[in-house]
Amino acid sequence: MKNLIFLTVPGLRRQDLSAMPNLQSLFGQSTTPSTLCHSFPAVTWPSQATMLTGKTADKHGAVGNGFYWRDKQKVEMWTAWNEVIHQPQLWDELKTHGVSTAAWFPMLSKGSNADFVCMPAPIHQPDGSEGLWCYTKPQDFYGTLLEKFEHFPLKHFWGPLANIQSTQWIADSAALAAETFKPQFFYIYLPHLDYAAQKFGPDSDQATQAVAELDGVIGTMAQKMAAAYGDVQWMVASEYEITAVDHVSYPNRLLRAAGLLKVEEKDDGEHLDLSASGAWAMVDHQFSHVFVRDRDQETIQAVVDLFNGSLGIERVLTGPERGSLDHPRSGDVILASSANSWQAYYWWEGDDKAPPFATQVDIHKKPGYDPVELFFDFEKMQVPLDAELIKGSHGYDWNADQSQGILLSTVPGLEKNIVDTDVFHLVTNYFEVGLGG
Repeated sequence: MKNLIFLTVPGLRRQDLSAMPNLQSLFGQSTTPSTLCHSFPAVTWPSQATMLTGKTADKHGAVGNGFYWRDKQKVEMWTAWNEVIHQPQLWDELKTHGVSTAAWFPMLSKGSNADFVCMPAPIHQPDGSEGLWCYTKPQDFYGTLLEKFEHFPLKHFWGPLANIQSTQWIADSAALAAETFKPQFFYIYLPHLDYAAQKFGPDSDQATQAVAELDGVIGTMAQKMAAAYGDVQWMVASEYEITAVDHVSYPNRLLRAAGLLKVEEKDDGEHLDLSASGAWAMVDHQFSHVFVRDRDQETIQAVVDLFNGSLGIERVLTGPERGSLDHPRSGDVILASSANSWQAYYWWEGDDKAPPFATQVDIHKKPGYDPVELFFDFEKMQVPLDAELIKGSHGYDWNADQSQGILLSTVPGLEKNIVDTDVFHLVTNYFEVGLGG
C-alpha cells in the first residue's frame, strides 16, 4: 500500500536545509531540492489551496487569509470553512479512488472531505474569552488527543507567545493519528518558521534558532511515522519565502486622505465605516484588496492613480490585470508591495484615535492581517501601534521576478523546477489515480 506524508512549512528556504540534518536525512544528504515557484499571492490560505487544487486563486476562490462579503458588508478573517474553496481538492480526488486522507492543520480543512481532520476551533464565550478546543474528524478523536497531550496550545500558535510548542503538538498528534488510522495521504502543516522570521527578520539569530527547533520536531515525528507505517514516502514544500522588510505602507491612510475612506467617530476611537467609504483596503502581508463601493469605475481609476508610484507599492492591478486574483471575491484594485515593504491596515490619524482592538491580539476583529501582535507589550498589556517593528513579510508578487521556495520528495522523477499548481498532480500521479487538468 502506498503512503505519502506531505508537509507544508511556511518560510522554509533552500539555505535552511544545511541546519536541518533530520529533514535532510529523510531525502538523503546529496538530494538537491526542486525550485518551487509560488503563485501570487504567496500567503497561507491561497498557497495551501493552490497546492490542494492545482489551480490558482482566480479559480479556487481563496483570494487571501480572509474575505470581504460585499452583500453583508462583513469582513471575515481566519474563520472560513472548506466550502470557500470552489475546486476539487486532493481529498476529493483521492477519495474517489479509495485513497484515505488526513488534514492536520491546513487552514481551510474544517468541513473538508478528508477522512481525518484536526484544526483549532476555539469556543467563543459571550464575555469575549475563548475556550480551547479542536475540530476533529472523527469528532471524538479530540478527546483522545486531549487525554494524551492536553489541549492544543492555542496561545503558542499565534501572537506574542507563539513558539515551538504548537508545532510540537501538531506533530505529536499527527503521529498518533497515523498510528491509529494510517491515512495513505497525510497533509501536515508545521507553522513554526513563521514567527521569528516576521518578528526579527528571516536571517536573524532567532529565525536560525527556529530552524533548528523545527528540525528537532521533524526528527522525532519521522521516527514515529516510520513506526506507524513502515514504508512511507515524504514530500515537503515551502508555502512561501519570508523576505526582509524595512518599510511599511498604509493604504487606508492614503485612501482616507483622498476622501475615499470614511470613519465613524466613537467614544472609543475611529472605526472604519464600510457603508460610507468609497474605497478601503483589506491588507494581507505584502498585498491588499481595495474594495470600491458599487465597483464604480471612476473611483477605481482614482484609486489606481492614487497608488501608482506610491512608495512601497510595486504593482497596482485592476480587472484582468489581477491575473491569479481576477475573481469576484477580490478587491477591485490589488496593491502588491515591493519586496522590502509590507502593508499595515491602520487608518487612524493619531494613536489616541485607534479603536480598542488595534492594541489587542484579535485576529478576527481587525480587517486585515496584523503581525505587530507578535510584539505585545506585557507591561502595558497592549499591542504597540508601531508597524515599523516588523522585519519580515511575504506574499510579494513572485511572478514579477521568479523568487522561489523549495520542494523535496522521496518520490523519484521530480523535475528541477516546480510550480505550486504542480503539487496536486505530483500527489495524484504518485497514487496512480490517473487524474489530469
